[in-house]
Amino acid sequence: MTRILALALSLAATPLFAADITVEDAYARASRPGAPTGAMFMTIRNSGVADDRLVAVESPIAQLVELHTHIDDNGVMKMRPVDDGFEIPAGGEHQLMRGGDHVMLMGLTQSLENGKTVPLTLVFEKAGEITLDVTVDNDRQQGMGMGNGNRMGQGN
Repeated sequence: MTRILALALSLAATPLFAADITVEDAYARASRPGAPTGAMFMTIRNSGVADDRLVAVESPIAQLVELHTHIDDNGVMKMRPVDDGFEIPAGGEHQLMRGGDHVMLMGLTQSLENGKTVPLTLVFEKAGEITLDVTVDNDRQQGMGMGNGNRMGQGN
């Protein structure tokens, strides 16, 4: 059991790779205890020489999973789906964070319990799919910390 825990902790701090894309510091939060919605946040880095784009997200834990952003509508912050995805610039990064771009989970089919992991698949135009387990951290404050995503699949 100790060996499994040590392996899990080492994987939690390990960035996830697919082609030139790296996913770091992925975590999920429920909007409130028992809520039917939640969100996921992470940093996506592109070490390649060509731009890529996150075009879709999938998870079996929600009826609908979308890429979202916040916009200022006459002084009122509102969330909106982003149909064309998020560009990940060559040699750069794109942060999905609270109050900004994020993965939105709607119609949760299971609760987002602290410390549990939930599956997420990120779909990129060029790098293909990255599937990872995202740790739920409902106590997390704004900002990025140590990595929380665990690699489950291969990039295409």
